[in-house]
Amino acid sequence: MNKLDILVIDDEPQIRKLLQISLESYDYSVHQAANGKEGLIMAANHPPHLILLDIGLPDKSGHEVLQELREWYNQPILILSVQNSEYDIVKALDNGATDYITKPFRTGELMARIRSAIRLSQNQTVETILCLDDLQIDLTARTVKKNGTIVKLTATEYQLISLFAKNEGKVLTHQFILKEIWGVGFQTETQYLRVFVGTLRKKIENDFQNPVHIITESGVGYRFQ
Repeated sequence: MNKLDILVIDDEPQIRKLLQISLESYDYSVHQAANGKEGLIMAANHPPHLILLDIGLPDKSGHEVLQELREWYNQPILILSVQNSEYDIVKALDNGATDYITKPFRTGELMARIRSAIRLSQNQTVETILCLDDLQIDLTARTVKKNGTIVKLTATEYQLISLFAKNEGKVLTHQFILKEIWGVGFQTETQYLRVFVGTLRKKIENDFQNPVHIITESGVGYRFQ
């Protein structure tokens, strides 16, 4: 079986070395770039299965590199950065990052995020019926069942859970969800979104105050799992 290729774009030699050792121990093939230009060239010449991208690069911003990659590259891009401001996280996710992990990171968590991203990319065709423990979401019949019983949802609540289901495992920013469900004019109405997420949680979670399906990514958005 061929190894999966991962491209690391990071200007810190110690981080690149650590990532190489860690990734190779999990049987990935690792390629390294020390700046944005080099990373873009390497990605274009030999497209990897996944890219780990730093934001603070010496020649150009990682946000710029991300935008340029997303003009043609459709595989997972995980941001791995010391920059942990809400602005940087939201900007990266809105520009097409698959996930955002802050340094210092735990190796086990990083590997789990990588496995999840690769698994999702290899199964990009959304299943018409999604089964998640006690939930069953049928995107064709437009029904949601909990423990085999139909959950009565409003049209907006169904749109919301459908969007979550189609992006299972991904972090969706508040702005992205608001734009997709309500339109561009609602992208700042985060409180509006919280209300709808709250009512949806009451209908699909066993304990809506401790949700296991709709997970809050503080200050950023939500992840459906």
